[in-house]
Amino acid sequence: MPGRFITFEGIDGAGKSSHIEALAAGLRERGHHVVVTREPGGTPLAERVRELVLHAPMDALTETLLVFAARRDHLTAQIEPALARGATVLCDRFTDATFAYQGGGRGFDLAVLTQLEHWVQQGRQPDVTFWFDLSAELAAQRRQAARSPDRFEQQDEAFFERVRAGYAARRDAQPQRFAVIDASGEREAVWSQIAAAMDKGGWW
Repeated sequence: MPGRFITFEGIDGAGKSSHIEALAAGLRERGHHVVVTREPGGTPLAERVRELVLHAPMDALTETLLVFAARRDHLTAQIEPALARGATVLCDRFTDATFAYQGGGRGFDLAVLTQLEHWVQQGRQPDVTFWFDLSAELAAQRRQAARSPDRFEQQDEAFFERVRAGYAARRDAQPQRFAVIDASGEREAVWSQIAAAMDKGGWW
């Protein structure tokens, strides 16, 4: 049986990353082989690109091309082989993030993003996407308390509201694969939403 591809999305500070391992543990308890990965990154080459994207100054087109180059390597070397083996792949960000950050946040041409998505992914989309929805204001408070900011995390609240709107547009375009998580609550409340969505969708 082919595997299932589950992605986690949301603006920086939404708290999605802390729930990926919890879901992985729950799936493993139920007998699934699970691969946990991230974008940009997931392979040695893509991790090198990640460092550039997060820390080196560049314009929106360069940023976008690097993200999709890393994604192509990630897909061919990690994601597609794992799915072919029947694994469940949990990925911290995927192409929705590119449409949200580069498209929404940076204002980059959505038609170009759509063409790159087609070339690089050849139809591959997540089976399930958990979108951790959170206001830019609350996300900023969480980021300040958590870590030193990278190049994206240094952006202002207006940028992150545009990113949030970019995610909403992707959800509206493909609602069948999105599970929207209210990320404003405590960790246990957020996890209960994830577990309920997994139950409802029969995704365990």
